[in-house]
Amino acid sequence: MIEFSVGEFVDSINQTFDIAYPIIGVVGEVTNFKISKGSWVYFDLKDDEASIRCFTTVYKLSFPVEDGMVIKAVGKPKLHNQYGLSFTIQLIEPVGEGTIKKATELLEKQLTKEGLFDISRKRNIPYPPQSVGLITSSESAAYADFIKIINERWTGIEIDLYNVLVQGEKAPDDICSAIKYFNEIANPPEVLVITRGGGSAEDLWAFSTEKVTRAVAGSRIPTIVAIGHEIDQSLAEKASDRRASTPSNAAEIIVPDKKQVLINLSQSSKQLTSTIKYLFENYKKELNQMKEILDKIIILKISSVYEKVQAQSILLDALSPKKILEKGYSIIKINNVLVRQAQQLKNASKLELEFANSKANVTIDNIIMEETI
Repeated sequence: MIEFSVGEFVDSINQTFDIAYPIIGVVGEVTNFKISKGSWVYFDLKDDEASIRCFTTVYKLSFPVEDGMVIKAVGKPKLHNQYGLSFTIQLIEPVGEGTIKKATELLEKQLTKEGLFDISRKRNIPYPPQSVGLITSSESAAYADFIKIINERWTGIEIDLYNVLVQGEKAPDDICSAIKYFNEIANPPEVLVITRGGGSAEDLWAFSTEKVTRAVAGSRIPTIVAIGHEIDQSLAEKASDRRASTPSNAAEIIVPDKKQVLINLSQSSKQLTSTIKYLFENYKKELNQMKEILDKIIILKISSVYEKVQAQSILLDALSPKKILEKGYSIIKINNVLVRQAQQLKNASKLELEFANSKANVTIDNIIMEETI
């Protein structure tokens, strides 16, 4: 028989636990759940045959926990020197569709109050983007489907794959690390596509965890989340900027179909040619009409000006000094100065006389002045 002190016994048991059970998972129903001082979490995990006390911190909770939920607690057993045997938990996952649904509903309610799913937060997805950050498993059908449809529909897009686990206890951390990576690189892609195929509620649980949902909502790069199921949406899908029903649908959302684009371009080219021809003919017709109108306006304007010139010509002709001279009048000048009064005349003045058809020069010998009334 081996004898121990109490402290030695506790240490020995804990060393045994460390060797025999370094990390284990225990499935059971949660009872007596409580949070102390906002940080410490205590509850019992039970089944029909036994119950164990569990301890963790609120930071280890990936979803809201309530009594009655069935969970898988991952951690290690420990014998405390004062409080006895307990199970120190590092990770908690819901088990069964009922618990997963309940956990999702509770988390969704909490995040909805925070505005994480508000439509006003949704951003437009670049169309088509020049670069895509793809977060999925490189060995999955989702990856193959996405790449196949992208290549069939469009070309010239740079796709940067970040290989992640898409289910299991390590999946949430993997997905969050991928989102963080793309958001922190010097030249981030224009859009993030986070995708996987369908599966059971347990398979898809990673996409409804709080850390993944918050990472998607907090991405500064626009996000598309495409999970291959149609019935229920994961919380990550609700937090994304755009949801796609399948990986193939995600490819269809972000790029057009080049075949349809070519058809549309051909139709647009024909329509444009027809429109240009119609406009040309229409403008030609309008120009001809305008030319006819302008020709008429010019003719009317010329006729009007001609009539005015003719009238002015007749008036000028009537007022011409020559016409007056033809009536028997004459013009008298002295030294090329017009004589308007008899007082301008003097003896020996040399006069220049201008008649209608001739001129004469005379010299005054004697002046006889007479006044006329």
